[in-house]
Amino acid sequence: MLRGRADWAWLRFGVRRAAKPLSTTHADGPPAGSPGSSREGGSDEVSDVHGSGIPEPRRPLRFRYLTTKAKRSRLRPSKLALLAVAALLGLTSCAGAGSLGSGGRTLVIAIVSNPQMEDAIALSDQFERENPGIRLKFVQLPENQARAKITASTATQGGEFDVVMISNYETPQWAANGWLENLQPYINASPDYDQNDFIPSIRDSLSYQGSMYAVPFYGESSFLTYRKDLFERAGLTMPEHPTWQQIADFAAKLDDKAAGVSGICLRGKPGWGESLAPFTTVANTFGARWFDENWNAQLTSPEFRAAAEFYVNLVRQHGEVGASSAGFSECGTRYAQGQAAMWYDATVMAGTNEDPESSNVVGKSGYVAAPVDRTAASGWLYTWSLAMPKVAEDKDAAWRFMRWMTDKQFVRTVGNTFGWNRVPPGCRLSTYQIPEYQQAAQAYAQPTLDGIDQAQQRNTMVNPVPYPGIQFVGIPEFQDLGTRVSQQLSAAIAGQISVDEALRQSQEYAESVGESYRETR
Repeated sequence: MLRGRADWAWLRFGVRRAAKPLSTTHADGPPAGSPGSSREGGSDEVSDVHGSGIPEPRRPLRFRYLTTKAKRSRLRPSKLALLAVAALLGLTSCAGAGSLGSGGRTLVIAIVSNPQMEDAIALSDQFERENPGIRLKFVQLPENQARAKITASTATQGGEFDVVMISNYETPQWAANGWLENLQPYINASPDYDQNDFIPSIRDSLSYQGSMYAVPFYGESSFLTYRKDLFERAGLTMPEHPTWQQIADFAAKLDDKAAGVSGICLRGKPGWGESLAPFTTVANTFGARWFDENWNAQLTSPEFRAAAEFYVNLVRQHGEVGASSAGFSECGTRYAQGQAAMWYDATVMAGTNEDPESSNVVGKSGYVAAPVDRTAASGWLYTWSLAMPKVAEDKDAAWRFMRWMTDKQFVRTVGNTFGWNRVPPGCRLSTYQIPEYQQAAQAYAQPTLDGIDQAQQRNTMVNPVPYPGIQFVGIPEFQDLGTRVSQQLSAAIAGQISVDEALRQSQEYAESVGESYRETR
């Protein structure tokens, strides 16, 4: 049942962007050519993208919300709404959640195609052996597609998935909407699970009214990695707490196009969880904000413009080739292959950088705090986590799987099987007490913990804001708004439009959202 503003915003996003082909993967591995069949993962698809790969500007969005109790009475099913839901749920090829397989019950799990999730799938036969009668079926999608599909299914209570991978952006909002199962009773009944072992800020970001509604698979902040050998050769020294101007100066000196090495790699791919994550942390430390305390959009403010011009110019002048379509996976591949001197991104990158199976720069990287401008600290707080939709049929089986994939023993299993650089980082304190992990993660363990600890609004922002979140605006409309703004940013990085044009269009989008909040103050 839809409950008002938040429900309409989530559904509005899902209806437009969820009709994507799915990749289904059983525990024995992904099919050839699926988005998650390689450790790098597939490339995200973005709506409204034409032959150039960059979306053309769209008209300002206009939101219509039903927010009062009287208006909610108008939320009756209609043919249009039913057709929309049918389109969302009928175009997929996967069976419904909790469907019966030939050997018992099948749990359908929707996850993002990231390397750490690939490891979980590779180990999932262990869970099936330990839990006879439960078969696992994974639906893997690149990040942008996964968000859209999981959002649409959960918001409409489609019942396609028993377990979904979401973040600290969705969890408190969806819990408030009644879309997620409260996991606290399951956690309390599992004393060996030890929720107090979770890093407090990560645990709290997945809680609503004192109860956990998702459990973290890995957590992260952001920091900067750099090639120590290239810095030494150039006679440069990286500070432990660099400024963005210092990073820009280093990038100019280390940029070597003839050798195929960019000065820095920064995300430019459209997506509120792609390019907007690092960009918004830059905007924050420059003193910018999305909205002031009265919900007036601030995307054409001097601070926001300065941040956008800095980011776009840095990427265009000293960033990677094809930056407007580069996200986490693309930058990770470039850096690991020795094609970038620096890379600012999620702290989870370190495991890939130091993995001999995927990296040519093992042992050559240093890790320092996220660069700043006007603030004492910068960076973001994020966690990929597992949640249970309220309509999941076999909740006990779903929790059994969630517990297996997020408990202390899973960390040791990954370390002993694949190597300690590949364990899910940033969520359990006990991980950082394992001697093998301490040795493997010596270069980046403490910077990761420091980044997570510092990732609070009071440390990373100059001015107060009316919304939760650091690298995102914690309101349901941000999925749509952030994606649209990221498309404008990518177009500016590609040189299709100017930064001023991108911000003018983005301001119109944001004004529509801010207006709806001012009306309900």
